[in-house]
Amino acid sequence: MSRVPLSLLQQFVHIARLGNLSRAADQANLTVSALSHQMRQLEERLERRLFERGPRGVTLTVEGCELLEAVGEHFDGIEHALSRYRERRHDALSLSASPGITSSWLMPRLPRLLAAHPELQLNLQSTSALVNFEREAVDAAVRYGKGEWEGLRSERLFGEWIAPVAAAELVARMGDADPLDLAQWPLIGDPNRNNRWNDWFAHYGGEPPRRYVAHVDTVDALRQAALEGLGVALGRMVTSKSLIDAGRLVVLGDRYLPVPEAYYLVYPPRSQDHRGMATFRQWLLEEAQRYERQMPVWQPQASPL
Repeated sequence: MSRVPLSLLQQFVHIARLGNLSRAADQANLTVSALSHQMRQLEERLERRLFERGPRGVTLTVEGCELLEAVGEHFDGIEHALSRYRERRHDALSLSASPGITSSWLMPRLPRLLAAHPELQLNLQSTSALVNFEREAVDAAVRYGKGEWEGLRSERLFGEWIAPVAAAELVARMGDADPLDLAQWPLIGDPNRNNRWNDWFAHYGGEPPRRYVAHVDTVDALRQAALEGLGVALGRMVTSKSLIDAGRLVVLGDRYLPVPEAYYLVYPPRSQDHRGMATFRQWLLEEAQRYERQMPVWQPQASPL
């Protein structure tokens, strides 16, 4: 076997850790087909199948896992050794945020940030994948959770509520069905591991259905299933508000329930001395405070779950 180019191994490590060929190609400034071709070259040189390719991304084979374990830490060591020689731009900020909060909340507000701070260059990654701040050149992230991320600093932005939502077309099809009697409606299983429908019925009464019309595994898929009229979903109000305002989703009834999760600004300690990060952080906290003051009147009838 001829010597394997280090560039192929480096791209392999990058793809393996991201688990997404498209995102890896974007970060490497390559096309997906070019990067896929490189990985086929690597597999041919090693005479091993390293990836299983599927509709939701790529996963490592057993031999792929063994290769990552063997070479990954060496590339980490190289990156760590070279990091001190790279000039850090304090007018550029790399931010990661999930697609839901990016499109519904963050993106409409970014023009205000850039108008007030035209010197700031914002590199935004819209992805649901959690950032590995040790390995990725990302300064901060906006994430949904309970504020507990080991080794990272987190600052709460605002809370979240859930309520049953359905496409306007489904509401029209259901005719005179009582929006408060969810037993009459097709329900979509919640992707939360504890199934938030159980919490909903425990508080507002009734019984969860014996059979959901469908189950999905991500919040994005849940929102899309509701938009397509598949059934009623428990929607997050913060990220669903723009769709509700546009009439694409309808809240069934006027009952809302708070959840223990909230939206947070999350960042590693190294970002504290980044001037661009300081500017963004101050702006984001002010926007979050303004949003909470102006938030629609969702008055849940219970304490958070």
